[in-house]
Amino acid sequence: MTPKLEGKVALITGSGRGIGRSIALKLASEGARIVVNDLDIEPAQETVDAIRQAGGTATACVGNVTAPDFAERFVGTAVQEYQGLDILINNAGYTWDSVVQKMTDEQWYAMIDCHLTAPFRILRAAQPVIRALGKAETDAGRRVVRKVVNISSVAGLFGNAGQTNYATAKAGILGMTQTLAKEWGRMNVTVNCVAYGFIKTRLTSSAADQATAHIDGRDIKVGINPELMAMMERSIPLGRGGTPEEAAGAVYLLCIPESDYVSGQTLMCSGGLTGI
Repeated sequence: MTPKLEGKVALITGSGRGIGRSIALKLASEGARIVVNDLDIEPAQETVDAIRQAGGTATACVGNVTAPDFAERFVGTAVQEYQGLDILINNAGYTWDSVVQKMTDEQWYAMIDCHLTAPFRILRAAQPVIRALGKAETDAGRRVVRKVVNISSVAGLFGNAGQTNYATAKAGILGMTQTLAKEWGRMNVTVNCVAYGFIKTRLTSSAADQATAHIDGRDIKVGINPELMAMMERSIPLGRGGTPEEAAGAVYLLCIPESDYVSGQTLMCSGGLTGI
């Protein structure tokens, strides 16, 4: 049986670790050629190596998605390496929490820049490439459906205490998704969104050891207090947090041919959780 994504070119931000890595591995397993991105070369290369060792094709584009030149470089990597662009996943992200009265401008803009401005720039850079590819295909009498999947959160749908910055950015990506579904439909591009609930990654792991992640020159505290984590899991109808592999599955559903007529939608991947 031919893999569902055979020959497709997929760009995935934040795919050196966590959910993004699982998305990259999943799409590669179905035949997609992957452009892997991470802040650091080591995890990016580890994902590339894992894909290649499994018989797939991948290359790395290392860098911060918020850098002014990143979008053109990211899209350019796909064009240079694979002469195409079929699937684009805006996944890169992290949280930097505080109640609103204590939240700094730096915290606010860090979340807006990463979760909203960066996807905007990447999509803007991708449009001329997608338009040119689509025109060539139409002239040749072929119809190719391309896919954009933006990543949001249940915090963007329902809000979450301590996450004014993150929730606002994740709500904004919903509007971006619906708008581009309208703008890009004429280019045979579906634009959808996956809103995650509690997915177990390094950014949501136990905070008992006060772990931090070095992001954009800052040491950001990551993880969730074990007692809070247990309480959160009890509130999920399926009784547990999701795995990165399960999170990747939701994105995969919106990338395969069976979803070619689904656009402008937000799919919740939350174990049945419908509020926070």
